[in-house]
Amino acid sequence: MDKTTIAAEPGEDMEPAGKTRRSRVSGMDRALQVLDFLYETGSPSGVYAIAKAVGAPLSTAYVIVDDMVEKNLLSRDADGQVWLGDRLYHYGLAYARSLDFLGVATREMHDLGREVAETIQLCGRDGDYMQVLAMADGPGHFQVTSRVGTRVPLNWTASGRLLVGHLPSDERLELFRRCARTSPTGRADIDPAALSAQAEAALNAKLSIQAGESDYAVACVAAPILDDKGGCVATISIVLPEQKILDDRNFYADHVRVSAERIEKMMGWRSH
Repeated sequence: MDKTTIAAEPGEDMEPAGKTRRSRVSGMDRALQVLDFLYETGSPSGVYAIAKAVGAPLSTAYVIVDDMVEKNLLSRDADGQVWLGDRLYHYGLAYARSLDFLGVATREMHDLGREVAETIQLCGRDGDYMQVLAMADGPGHFQVTSRVGTRVPLNWTASGRLLVGHLPSDERLELFRRCARTSPTGRADIDPAALSAQAEAALNAKLSIQAGESDYAVACVAAPILDDKGGCVATISIVLPEQKILDDRNFYADHVRVSAERIEKMMGWRSH
């Protein structure tokens, strides 16, 4: 949402000499107050009622509301009453789709965990980092240090490479130049050109495997979850002792690929 800059109102943030100066309420805060008021009342309202309810000067309320109407965050009827706009509806749809994806992917995560009896993670990209979105612990005593919310540099993990594999080559190269870091084990590749090539190859193979790059004796087998345009929106991965992947690579690779494909199919993304 575009931030609306509101000039200081005499009655809003200016005080006579000798009195404590109140902090200005930002345009963003005022816009949120308007949205919250309409959401809570559940019906269209006039600007005067909105200004009174949120404690804003009437002139400020008019500026904020007019800007929000212009940006389709609010709609205005013939009587001047305002209500939530079309743009918010589209934001809501996008949010609902993300919730649907996490629900579908989490169910598949637990199914895969039962199939292979190992720890499973769903991971996404957060700027220059890979982040664990969800996790199902395996039944054994093997401990995984990364938990839900953990963020690590993209070049440390199998998932990190997959998450950027669909980007244009020059964008991938610049990304790895900026974010590649030496891992705790010293085994993670930090060469931007090599990482860019690995990311593209991994996405094409629908599989990425790393062993001992971020944690000693820990391996990860990851598959990309691709949307209908072929972009990697997330990964599903098996985290397990390094020796197991050396003993039976194909078993884990086949299972994680199938799980990713099932998520794509349930989301209607297999058209890519």
